[in-house]
Amino acid sequence: MTPRFLIAALLLSLTLSGCMTAPVGTSANAPASKPSGEAAMRADSARYIIVAVPNPLEHVPGRAGTSLSSYGAPPRYTMGNRAARTVQAIAVDYGLQEVAAWPIPPMNAHCVVFEISASVSREALLQALSRDARVQLAQPLQDFSVNATSDEAAAAVAYNDPYMPLQQGFVDMQVARAHKLSTGKGAHIAVIDTGAQTEHPELRGQIDAAYNLVDENAAGFQLDQHGTQVAGIIAAVGNNQQGIVGVAPDVKVSLYKACWYPANQPMAGARCNSFTLAKALVAVMSSDARTINMSLGGPEDPLLSTLLGQLVKQGRAVVAALPSNGERTGFPAGVPGVIVVGMADNDNLASRGILAAPGKDVLTLQPQGRYDFATGSSMAAAHVSGMIALLQSSAPQLDITTIKNLLMDSEKNAGKPLMVNAERALESLPNQAPRLARR
Repeated sequence: MTPRFLIAALLLSLTLSGCMTAPVGTSANAPASKPSGEAAMRADSARYIIVAVPNPLEHVPGRAGTSLSSYGAPPRYTMGNRAARTVQAIAVDYGLQEVAAWPIPPMNAHCVVFEISASVSREALLQALSRDARVQLAQPLQDFSVNATSDEAAAAVAYNDPYMPLQQGFVDMQVARAHKLSTGKGAHIAVIDTGAQTEHPELRGQIDAAYNLVDENAAGFQLDQHGTQVAGIIAAVGNNQQGIVGVAPDVKVSLYKACWYPANQPMAGARCNSFTLAKALVAVMSSDARTINMSLGGPEDPLLSTLLGQLVKQGRAVVAALPSNGERTGFPAGVPGVIVVGMADNDNLASRGILAAPGKDVLTLQPQGRYDFATGSSMAAAHVSGMIALLQSSAPQLDITTIKNLLMDSEKNAGKPLMVNAERALESLPNQAPRLARR
């Protein structure tokens, strides 16, 4: 047995004794039922499309007897009669079945997910819709996946968390030394991912808000693995005498569940689609999160690229995981202005404008109060999102270009794989004076 797996076994033996309980309400013998509606859409996206029709903001008249404040009120989103008639007409004309719909106020559009007949070519249908003057956007409902695989120094700020010495990337990036200058207090990160165990001992009190944009399964939200791993790398509590330390232990985190694990497929990775991701991006637009972590990837997507482009234009730092093919393509990695992060053992990332961070055998959180190692560019992206929070906490005025340059310039090779360095990046800020981090 290798040393790493011995460590993993030790970690598992030290987890909370009450965390081995099986999820309530599940049965191995329960009959499988065919999914319908949004559940069917998540199970198999091949027979679904997204169509957007124009729906501009409208002044909503006040009711009789209301106060004068309702008159002259700013326009707000409603589904106008024109959009409703257009959607209905398109459904009839093309033989489509509406499955879900949601507003996209930043695009002045109303989006609908349609199910198409099994006898119809999706490609031919989309070509016809793209030529229809009533249609603002028509595209396939696409699948995305998270970029991770599960696996099993002296610090300037002294932590009593027993597993911190096993966080090799944390040590190599000199994060504990950087915590003399910043712990992320006042910064806000939006994590678009699966759900996460918000009541994990290392995340309790760290999650400001959690939104489920997939289903109404609150128990499933808490059992999701990938989001728990990512949130742990970013924000695990420090100096609580257990577990690990997050890169930015004082940052505010908001979780947006847009990805899920396929039912009855325990070994499958988490999936997302155009519908759930679009809802998450629109929701983030209403928040004050200045950093958005997207440890996922998939094909190019016109709708999602438009929405993410608007977030970039708003000055938000969007951090994406490098796709498994090593190319800066698809969504979200291929969207201009996005900060792409790969695993530190990859060569020539810097020459392509890609940041490098720890991504192999990263010790992080698991659901049910556990800890284990995880591997993938998802983990590398989470490290960088936490590091950006450290910079934003110290210098809120920083723009995206400056942040990326600071991180890129911090990368140096001292006999180890090239990777970002938290202390070096913070010390490069002008007029930066060491400040004791809140313990």
